[in-house]
Amino acid sequence: MLEIDRLLRPGGYWVMSSPPISWKSPYKGPNKTIENLDGEQLAMEDTANKLCWEKVSDKGTLSVWRKPINHLHCAQEAEFLRSPPLCTEDDPDTAWYVNISMCRTHLPRVELDGGPLEKWPQRLATVPPRIANGEIKGMSIQAYKHDCSVWRRRVELYGTYLKDLSHRSYRNVMDMNAGFGSFAAAMLKYPVWVMNVVPANITDNNTLGIIYERGLIGTYMDWCEAFSTYPRTYDLIHANGVFSLYINKCGTLDILVEMDRILRPGGATIIRDAADVVLKVKEAADRLQWRSRVVNTDDEGPDPQKLLIVDNSLQLPGS
Repeated sequence: MLEIDRLLRPGGYWVMSSPPISWKSPYKGPNKTIENLDGEQLAMEDTANKLCWEKVSDKGTLSVWRKPINHLHCAQEAEFLRSPPLCTEDDPDTAWYVNISMCRTHLPRVELDGGPLEKWPQRLATVPPRIANGEIKGMSIQAYKHDCSVWRRRVELYGTYLKDLSHRSYRNVMDMNAGFGSFAAAMLKYPVWVMNVVPANITDNNTLGIIYERGLIGTYMDWCEAFSTYPRTYDLIHANGVFSLYINKCGTLDILVEMDRILRPGGATIIRDAADVVLKVKEAADRLQWRSRVVNTDDEGPDPQKLLIVDNSLQLPGS
């Protein structure tokens, strides 16, 4: 329940809809007695009180608690309730290969200063509090808005290369290096959901909090390891700068093989990276018999990128 408290936003809800809630309701489970279920529910209620959660509903086999908006009231009663102490770690967002802490996580400073987030879908376009309050080094509001504009233009270009995207044939999409989630935001016009992945321990800026502040979903990942999902999950995988990030950490083919595992048959991949990196990835993709082609981007600058478009629903000439 401490980990659930860490994951919940201020004012967020936790719904429990199975035993031990209302154990008097008909329930048959292995090694479960009325006494066991009664004790488990009492322990759960006691822990919820120590976390200062408010029970807002209790009907049948379903109970709903709400996390407090701030810890001011809880701090006044912490000694009486024997609540777990507040955590003292430097970075509460650290969560990759980190043990569960036996303490309550502080509420985000930006939310205490900036008030509640906008409602969906307005919050997707609103400047996230972590940027508005200067919590991300080197990222101004103007730079954030420019990032959003750039990805809207890039997604328009992607639609010209992938017919199935334009024809709305995709549903499950992954962004392997999501940044601020601007690719996912630009994809909102299509009937898709996007898993935004933030590479762990690679860059200084941890942007997963921004992604969630925008109302999107995401997770951490080390792309030298296997992603925790079953095979053939995603219709479209987007990889922006991923191979440059891991060029000295693990093999290009290793990452491609993992992408191949989680990509559904006939799925597509868009790989955006430096020109020399894309050419190396193209060689490895050919070994996997991916149907791919290298194309130009519409970006301008001293180091223009290339795109590797993989569309396994097509038959290439001579294949």
